[in-house]
Amino acid sequence: MKKVVFLTGTRADFGKIKSLIQTLEEHKNYTPYVFVTGMHLMQEYGYTLIEVERSAFKHIDTFQNHTDETTMDLTLAKTIEGFSSYIKKVKPDLIVVHGDRVEALAGAIVGSLNNILVAHIEGGEVSGTIDELIRHSVSKMSHLHYVANDLAKKRLLQMGEPIDNIHVIGSPDVDVMFSDNLPSLKEVKEYYEIPYENYGVVMYHPVTTEINEMENYANQFVDALLMDDRNYVVIFPNNDLGSKEILNAYKRLNNNVRFRIFPSIRFEYFLTLLKKSDFIIGNSSAGIREAPYYGIPTINIGTRQENRSLHNHIIHSNYECKSIFEAILKITKLKIIKSKPVFGFGNSAELFMQSLDNLSFNKNDIQKKFIDL
Repeated sequence: MKKVVFLTGTRADFGKIKSLIQTLEEHKNYTPYVFVTGMHLMQEYGYTLIEVERSAFKHIDTFQNHTDETTMDLTLAKTIEGFSSYIKKVKPDLIVVHGDRVEALAGAIVGSLNNILVAHIEGGEVSGTIDELIRHSVSKMSHLHYVANDLAKKRLLQMGEPIDNIHVIGSPDVDVMFSDNLPSLKEVKEYYEIPYENYGVVMYHPVTTEINEMENYANQFVDALLMDDRNYVVIFPNNDLGSKEILNAYKRLNNNVRFRIFPSIRFEYFLTLLKKSDFIIGNSSAGIREAPYYGIPTINIGTRQENRSLHNHIIHSNYECKSIFEAILKITKLKIIKSKPVFGFGNSAELFMQSLDNLSFNKNDIQKKFIDL
């Protein structure tokens, strides 16, 4: 029986790995463990540990990794300390991390320095801000790579990763997007008390490399939303440096009937809301990745998703109120041309499992080699 530890720090990365955990939970040869930390344990952001617990996985453990001074370097240090103690107790055969958060970097560092195989989900992507540096660092500290598409695979090959260790499985959240288990829109609206017939979805995150401008950016964004006459479902940002500036700007939306504001929304419920929305606005990867699969238009603001895979359904805006508002006026007139899927076909968990079944879990695989092109 192989022990596999999954590390999750946010509602977003849990949505990405949930189908993978479920697949292992149902398999006789694997025991999955879920290490829950980060935003999941923060009341201000909806205490999404509840959503992890709702999944009823057998082995769920928590660790509070935030300090009074919430900076990314201190969060990284504390996560390394907590996760190191955890893996010494569990003694896993494999550690699975996702994406570009400091929690993923902590997991990869702890695994590689303790001679434990590390698998990285969705490496090889490019984006703006500090996220890209973290993502590539995680890839270099990992032994196995489960990527969304051939372009991501090509980038990892450029980074010297062995081709046999790179597996194209698509984005695991697509498995959830097209499952038969998503709630109805009626159920979602009743659960969250959303009265709107039509609405846009707002997801706007800090740009950590532009922290000195975040207060201005956030207020310009809110100014544009207030100039509009549409209804919006607003979801809190992640907790990166700059989130407080965004949350302060959102206070101007309080008690306005056109806005329903939530610290977090359950992943499956969010997918239904997105699928039935008029558009999504902000700088979330949901506008770049999930929205195209549902044919939903996106207004992408600023540099956070710079260089990500782009689609014809996206209107780009700079940070100024005028530019954002002009994009809002254009968005409902945007003609959506169906694009070829670039993040998989909803069978990521199946492909992930096939890869693990063929994995030797040999300690000799721990020694990485750089492959020159």
